Amino acid sequence: MVFSSLVFLFRFLPLALLAYFVAPVRWRNGVLLFISLIFYCWGEVRYFPIMLSSILVDYTLSRVIEAHRGSRAVCRLCLAGSLAFNLGMLGFFKYTGFFLENLNALLGTSLRAPDLVLPLGISFYTFQTLSYTIDVYRGKVEAERNIVDFGAYVALFPQLIAGPIVKYTDVNRELKERRRFSAEDLGQGARTFVFGLGYKVLIANNVGMLWDEVAATGFGGISAPLAWLGVLAFSLQIFFDFSGYSLMAIGLGRMLGFRFPENFNYPYVSRSMTEFWRRWHMTLGSWFREYVYIPLGGNRVGKARLYFNLFVVWGATGLWHGASWNFVLWGLFFWVLLSIEKAGFLGVLEKHRVLSHCYALFFLLLSWAIFAVTDFGELGRLFARLFSFDAHNDFSYYLRSYGVTLLIGLVFATPVVRRLYDRAAKRFPAVEPVVMVLLFFVCTAYLVDATYNPFLYFRF
Repeated sequence: MVFSSLVFLFRFLPLALLAYFVAPVRWRNGVLLFISLIFYCWGEVRYFPIMLSSILVDYTLSRVIEAHRGSRAVCRLCLAGSLAFNLGMLGFFKYTGFFLENLNALLGTSLRAPDLVLPLGISFYTFQTLSYTIDVYRGKVEAERNIVDFGAYVALFPQLIAGPIVKYTDVNRELKERRRFSAEDLGQGARTFVFGLGYKVLIANNVGMLWDEVAATGFGGISAPLAWLGVLAFSLQIFFDFSGYSLMAIGLGRMLGFRFPENFNYPYVSRSMTEFWRRWHMTLGSWFREYVYIPLGGNRVGKARLYFNLFVVWGATGLWHGASWNFVLWGLFFWVLLSIEKAGFLGVLEKHRVLSHCYALFFLLLSWAIFAVTDFGELGRLFARLFSFDAHNDFSYYLRSYGVTLLIGLVFATPVVRRLYDRAAKRFPAVEPVVMVLLFFVCTAYLVDATYNPFLYFRF
């Protein structure tokens, strides 16, 4: 069940909010855990034991760490157990087929991969529980004694499927304070949710159809303009798809009394890859920085070790996104660009505003081409078309059909509209409720007739 569905909007969410706010304050974490587990089982009931195991294992190991602070060996053993369990589960479900496929290609064997479906949200909630156990081990936070509160944190349905990646330190105080009803939280949360719904339903879904049509025709015979148009469409789709879903999650969290961290900050206005990754999927970048990059030594090392640290982080970032070599290549593509920037090119970019924007957008489009196409043969054909001199008129049909949608996407990918809206809402308070109601109505009308409603990060 995705947030941008009629079942969620008009059945699950109203009943969940009613149950949550009717319940006594001291029971709300229990109610939240219960409705979150229902939400999870709605889409993946057979992997319900995996979710419960994740809760129980990290709850137990963190308690043991807390109780044996004086024994470094016990603490290390518990931390190793958490790492082995979480990364082992993620590796088994997400990468077994990938590993066996490459092993067969390398050794000429015919090992058969098990028929596995990736459990919903496993890439996100394993990182959350890992960060919790690591923070307990470091003494950054005390181990949670109430398993219901900890279970509510792990299974929290707004961010369960696709983030943001919420660390325990982000919400532990709110979990313990037993949140009370707040009209302000409910209103601001609903506002954020509706904006995210509009991003997802009205922009991502529509612009995504252009990329799907271009990909379906095959890349071998399309013109260079159409190839670039298709890649631009995918770049806008993945931004509005994922950022829209993140906004919906943040809005839902706010309705329930939680303040989730921001996940996107207009990344396409960036002037470098360094800036882009401070604006794109910020909770993932923060996780890798805090739990991988800094423990490796960060930038407090020599040049060679610095580039090695970046290599590890970006290889892992690419592989986290999917069990396919194109994702690894995508991560290493950023490693090369970020290494060049750290070597001194970033200083050049900071002196040339127009050049830096052009540089960032050009290489970001290329990166999304790598991300979007898993087959290397097709990827090679796409790149051949991108840099060909074939400019026949096949793109004009798509430009007429999708030109307005692309233009809307490009405008909303910048902070211009948001700034104008905030000024208008501040000056004329009645603007906001009217816009919210109309936007929700239009999104609902679209969903009633829509047959195209994918979510690109649904099984990451």
